[in-house]
Amino acid sequence: MIPRRSLLAAALALPAPAQTAVSGAIPTRRLGATNENVSILAMGGAHLGRVGAKEQAAATRMVRTAVDAGLTFMDNAWDYLNGEAETVMGHALRDGYRAKVFLMSKNCGRDYKTSMANLDESLRRLQTDRLDLWQFHEINYDNDPDWVVERGPLKAALEAKKAGKIRHIGFTGHKDPSIHLKMLGKNVTWTTAQMPINPLDAFYRSFQNEVLPVCVKKGVSVIGMKCLGGGPYVARIPSQTKLTAEQCVRYSLSLPITTLCRGYTTMEQLLADLAIAKDFQPLSRAAKEEILALARPEAGDGRHELFKSTQFFDGPTHRSQHGFDTTVPTASTTR
Repeated sequence: MIPRRSLLAAALALPAPAQTAVSGAIPTRRLGATNENVSILAMGGAHLGRVGAKEQAAATRMVRTAVDAGLTFMDNAWDYLNGEAETVMGHALRDGYRAKVFLMSKNCGRDYKTSMANLDESLRRLQTDRLDLWQFHEINYDNDPDWVVERGPLKAALEAKKAGKIRHIGFTGHKDPSIHLKMLGKNVTWTTAQMPINPLDAFYRSFQNEVLPVCVKKGVSVIGMKCLGGGPYVARIPSQTKLTAEQCVRYSLSLPITTLCRGYTTMEQLLADLAIAKDFQPLSRAAKEEILALARPEAGDGRHELFKSTQFFDGPTHRSQHGFDTTVPTASTTR
């Protein structure tokens, strides 16, 4: 067992993320072992779907403002808001905007047939004939890695890639680093792995300490998420700790991740992140340590990372697959 202090030192000692920067623009970073770069910010589909559920025009303005500013990585999932999030994004990417973005969605199936159905529905909702990245969603339960490989979802993804319906394959999860490590141990060439990355994560079930170094070694691109602690509307970390949203964003972008997926429900939130991302340079080790010092007092038990310590962030599709109650509200269904 490696002492926590040693793990923390190892995480901070990881190399600064390599990026391509043009003055006055949002930098890009290499996607895994591919030859393409993506913007260091990604727009979260679930939050955009909440905007679009109230006013599609507002969601469309946010997407096109982001793309025009250089944020070109678009996140979504088959189950977000029961599919409405993909529909909202698909509408926003009309008029030539689809061709300007790197479009990702996620598969919630845990068998071949369901996975293929998820893909077809995602393509229809997003109004496209291909996804740039298709990820296995919510690898949160101990047996999910085995199900993905043994029950047909991986077979579906490989066939879809051969058919040109998807370009790259990855996976996501927010529950426990050990499950990510099990996925990374499979004999699969993953392009991406999506995981929580924030200052508090350094001290509790730490993805940045336990999983990020493995991804760096294997050449798997890390997509950071939940840098503010998650929440359909109110972000938990800046609202209940001494850390600000800007500190969380800058800290997360300073780790060797490829892009940081952020959820926006207002144009003001989006513009604030675009300002941070423009000409972004990673923080020094000393600056990161100062942020971690603010995070440490309330980070040890998961009270501000409810996606790890509760089931509120576990979607009903995956709860059902594993025999849990699906009637209670979840983050992915809250409008």
